[in-house]
Amino acid sequence: MTQPQQAGPDQLAFQQYRTLLFSVAYRVLGSAADAEDAVQDAWFKWSAADRSEVADPKAYLTRIVSNLAMERLRSTRHQRETYVGPWLPEPILTGPDTADGVATTDSVSMALLVVLETLSPLERAVFVLKEVFAFSYAEIAEAVERSDAAVRQAAHRAREHVQARRPRFTADRARQRDVAERFFAATAGGDINTLMELLSPDVTLWTDGGGKVRQALKPVIGLETVARWFAALGTTTYQGIEPGQMRAELTWINGGPGVVFRGPDRVIATLTFDFDPEGRISTIHNVANPDKLHAVADGTRHELS
Repeated sequence: MTQPQQAGPDQLAFQQYRTLLFSVAYRVLGSAADAEDAVQDAWFKWSAADRSEVADPKAYLTRIVSNLAMERLRSTRHQRETYVGPWLPEPILTGPDTADGVATTDSVSMALLVVLETLSPLERAVFVLKEVFAFSYAEIAEAVERSDAAVRQAAHRAREHVQARRPRFTADRARQRDVAERFFAATAGGDINTLMELLSPDVTLWTDGGGKVRQALKPVIGLETVARWFAALGTTTYQGIEPGQMRAELTWINGGPGVVFRGPDRVIATLTFDFDPEGRISTIHNVANPDKLHAVADGTRHELS
């Protein structure tokens, strides 16, 4: 009887840091598919590396995946600039434990990933390594192959840019979950009054169909307009699917409460929420581009700590 082949030390070392590598690549790229490709390419490079030159596997692998992610981000920039309608990150399923850490949750939220999209590839990689994973400037300089001074400057620019567009406040995770549950119930019941209580006065709905499915090509803004949009969901045919055929599930997406909509044979959309300091829903991100729903459809829950 053939014994199962044991993983070698190289493979074990790579597996030890695989979650870290995906976590870095996903935050830099905003795409689970591209992040998985970057991690796979990192494995190929790691497999071919001269071990005598690798003193610190974690630093070495982080350098590989950071540069692969920046390179991939540069190559996809044109596609994103010519995208039909708003470009939103690719949603991923996370566990409720991810939501226990506010910093971890915020760093993978749709709202922050949208802001990171406006940074240069270098600024984005530096921000992720410094602010999310607490790498030192020296470690980041080695990872992104830049001088210490260049990294500090990129980190300063990125931090100022993010803080200006993404004010930080202490999030009450239990309240967010409660608001999301009430929103979910109100949408299912077409209860526009409750929806208006749960939404911020200047709430904004962003929809991403990528030109593949019919969605709003501009943000939908305002309390009453957004409330009516969702109150009508339970009575409206969506992507050819009758309301009675559609199932919706409240789950954890990108570190926070979200909704997955399913038809008889496929995932058709996700919703994620951002909240204002009063705990009301201030932004809703709706991803319906089928090319961006594979990570949710396959059911994998990602650890992103």
